[in-house]
Amino acid sequence: MRVVIAGAGSVGRSIARELLGHGHQVTLIDRQPAAMRIASVAEAEWLLADACEPSALAEASVDRCDVVVAATGDDKVNLVVSLLSKTEFGVPRVVARINNPKNEWMFDEAWGVDVPVSTPRIMTSLVEEAVSVGDLVRIFRFHQSGASMHELTLPASSPVVGRRVGQVTWPAETALAAIIREDRPITPSQDDTLEAGDELLIVVSADAEPELSALQELLAPAPAPTSPTE
Repeated sequence: MRVVIAGAGSVGRSIARELLGHGHQVTLIDRQPAAMRIASVAEAEWLLADACEPSALAEASVDRCDVVVAATGDDKVNLVVSLLSKTEFGVPRVVARINNPKNEWMFDEAWGVDVPVSTPRIMTSLVEEAVSVGDLVRIFRFHQSGASMHELTLPASSPVVGRRVGQVTWPAETALAAIIREDRPITPSQDDTLEAGDELLIVVSADAEPELSALQELLAPAPAPTSPTE
């Protein structure tokens, strides 16, 4: 796979190293001479140019790449790179970094973005997931389908603890994708028994999202209020 990355900062270089490690071809573009740390990712092709200029993208042979990653620290630049890549060069897949969550609404197909990646949003989800046992937490949304991935760690008080997966009546358009138990991922079967501490990864369709409260109630309902003692 051939990938062009706009932005050779720490994020862009990290992505490049990962992709190169998986055998892909990578070109890094940045307009800042200080960003040309070629020795840090020596296997990549490097281009000192402004990725917002069509001529720079043409020089990087964007028209022949499989994926463009707009990974600069400027949301305006990432949007322009995404739009040019999609409309002018017909890139099949455009991934764009969102730096400011307030700009998230713009990163869609109208701007040529196939996959928006909000680092603050991901970090928030991971923090919530780390501290919230029994709370349903959205990890990310699949851009094209609108479906979303949610995580919930089963508390010992969950009514589904001790039941088999096939015995649980899951809400419509909801699928249990994986169980993580003691750092080991499990592909759930109908006969697997749910245990306290299991991390459940659940895919929910866009249409079913308004019913997330039913999923929360099924897996970890809030404790009933206790009557005041006299």
